[in-house]
Formats: sequence, C-alpha cells, structure tokens
Amino acid sequence: MVWWIIFGTLAFLILVAFCTVYICFYRIFLTHRKPKKNEAFDLPDGEEYRPHHERMVSWIKDIRAMPHTEASIVSFDGLTLYGKYYEYEKSAPIELMIHGYRGDSERDLCGGVARAFALGHSALIIDHRACGKSDGRVISFGINESRDVHRWIEYIIQNIDKDAKIILTGVSMGAATAMICAGEDLPSNVVGVLADCGYTSAKDIIQKVMRDMKLPPKLFYPFAKIAARVLGRFDLEEKSPIEAMKKCRLPIIFIHGDVDDFVPHEMSVQNYHACASEHKKLVTVKGAGHALCYVVDSENYVKELKEFFEPFTR
Repeated sequence: MVWWIIFGTLAFLILVAFCTVYICFYRIFLTHRKPKKNEAFDLPDGEEYRPHHERMVSWIKDIRAMPHTEASIVSFDGLTLYGKYYEYEKSAPIELMIHGYRGDSERDLCGGVARAFALGHSALIIDHRACGKSDGRVISFGINESRDVHRWIEYIIQNIDKDAKIILTGVSMGAATAMICAGEDLPSNVVGVLADCGYTSAKDIIQKVMRDMKLPPKLFYPFAKIAARVLGRFDLEEKSPIEAMKKCRLPIIFIHGDVDDFVPHEMSVQNYHACASEHKKLVTVKGAGHALCYVVDSENYVKELKEFFEPFTR
C-alpha cells in the first residue's frame, strides 16, 4: 500500500512537471499566428499604443504601396524566411531591420522604412522565424534568430550589393538579436548597430515577466529553460546580448524610452556599460514606452542616428 502511495505521488509530480514545462513552452516560445487578410492591419495592443494606431496604419499603407523586392533565405535548419527590400538609391547604406517578439516586419518596422529613407538609407525588413510569412513555430529570443541574421547579411552581399555598408537595426527582441550578432564574427560590410529597447538576456527578460505575473522566477524559470531545450531544441542561455557586448567592436547606439514597462530602460544602461566598442552612445527618450521611441520623438531620433552613423557610412 505504501509503495502504491509513493508511486502515485511520484507519478503525479512528474505529470505536474511535464504540464508545467509544456505550458511554459506554449506561453513563451510557441508562435500563435493567425491568418491575416491582405487589407488587415496587425497593430500592437495596449493603452500606450492606441494613440499611435492611426500613424502606424498610415506607415503600413505607405510601405505596402512603395516599390520593393521580395526576398527570401533558407535558414541553417531548413526554414524559408522572408523579407522585403526597399531601395533608397543604388549604393546607399542598407539597414537590415529586425522586429520584436511575436511581431512581424510590417507591424514593427513600418515606420522604420520612412526613418531609413530620411537618413538616405535603404531598408531590408525581415520576418523572424515563426513570425510573419516565415516558416517555423518556435521563437528563441535571439538565439537561432541571430544565426538567421548572418544568412541575411550574406543575402545582401550576394544579391544586392557586394560592397554594401550594412547597419543592423533591431527593436526589442530584434535589438537583442542584433547585439548578439555584434559580438560575433561579421563581414566588414557591417558598419554599425542600432539597438532600440533591447534586453540584457533571455533569462533576465523572462524572469522579469514572470515577476510581473506574480510567478516566482526561481521556481518557474527552470521549467522554461527545460521547455526551450526539450521542446524548442535550443539552449536559452547559449548566447546573450550583454555577454556579446563585451566582445562588440562595432559602432553601436542604444536607444530606450524612460517609461518602458516591458523591457526596463536599465537593461539598455547595462548593455551600454558592458559594451567594449570605442564608438557607442546611449540615448534616452523621455515619455516613450516600449518600442515607441521613434513614434514619440521622430525628429530627434533621426538626428541622433544621422550624427552617430554618418562617419561610418560615407
């Protein structure tokens, strides 16, 4: 009888652990895409974004109407990933634009194309794996996405301009992805990085969100790490932006809103101080929430980028 109780208890605990791992995988790493009609506008939800929806819709309409070239690559693990190339002019610097967590290139980067053109830059906006039109089901917080960015850099050099001057431009998880790449070996074509509201590590941001949800991170984060490894087939702590910054030698500008309640402003401060580059700058946008720095202060945003990148893109 005692053995049956012990066996039953163990079986119950294993079942609870398995269910917790799967829930973490489903809630954190699995994509939840819905079919989108061509005329539909996928806009970020939340009170801080609603006042800007009209402007975002205008940007989306603009990039849908602008001349562009469809682009695609095959990832290291066989996924077909898609993007769109908007050319300002031949031989212009090219911004490789990387969107955020569970976003897509159109929703998160629609204003970025106009911003790039204002700087005299072309723009390649890409859909992460498991996002937008791209294949895949698993989001890896910049781990596998950084490998994809290496392929996109190769695409630019091989298909657009072998002498292109490339700037990695990322927002939120896209900024984290760009920072990870900045600490790795890249072609000399890559001349700079823009990291807009990026986090320090996947572990840090997941634990922060868990605290926001009133869940104890010390208890639940290990289940998330197991979920990534077992179900997502990647190591959540293999790479991190803040560790990559210790090896970064590229010019990099960090931009972050001071009222960002999703990715704390302090994370960009930490990334900035960890960065080994001789050419780095931290810009704080007052009154800007998460991923809203350009929306809140477009004029100064462009001014800061122009001043920072001009010496490296001539």
